[in-house]
Amino acid sequence: MNELTRKIEYLSSFMTEERYEVLKKTLDNRTEYITVGLENIFHPQNASAVVRSCEAFGIQHIHATETLTRFSPNVNIVRGTDKWVDIHRYRGEGATTELVCKLKSDGYLIVSTSPHIDGRTPENFDVTAGKFALFFGTEHAGISEELRDQSDEFIKIPMYGLVESLNISVCAVILLYNLTQRVRQEVVGWGLDEGTKEEMLFRWMMYSVKDSENIMKRF
Repeated sequence: MNELTRKIEYLSSFMTEERYEVLKKTLDNRTEYITVGLENIFHPQNASAVVRSCEAFGIQHIHATETLTRFSPNVNIVRGTDKWVDIHRYRGEGATTELVCKLKSDGYLIVSTSPHIDGRTPENFDVTAGKFALFFGTEHAGISEELRDQSDEFIKIPMYGLVESLNISVCAVILLYNLTQRVRQEVVGWGLDEGTKEEMLFRWMMYSVKDSENIMKRF
């Protein structure tokens, strides 16, 4: 038994068995196969809604560029869900390129959402082609030209009314639900590896147990 496993075993005695099992079950449904990129989202309500959707559908990592505005989820809307996902921020000029380069070096395809570019739909996008980063652009202008030029693929939600586009929070819910469902059904190995799950379990337990820092000093 390694030290991290022993720490988890020790800390588990300070929480209910039910809570411990909920954390483990949730981690069994977490994925890094899909990650989410957000380009200059400035409405706190939209930022909050996307964070909640990512947590609800098992997306662990959110990457936000802050070239034009801060990514600031509203605490009253996220209601603590931001504790259970990892939010990475990229600031300053060239933040989009920095983020795209990082994700590509980690093996992700860059898939940008746009209602104005012909692309795949949630139904025919090939989720088995490899892990992918799903990008959403700013509320009014959509994805930047910089991101458009660096994208590997595009995806859109077909619409049949007079509305040209959907709010980003609505778009995120539709795409993340459909794509995470398909990934779980069609992709082998979509979940976290055991080492990552163990590291995250300990971190989540530290969030969950009152006075956990002082408790672990006695470990």
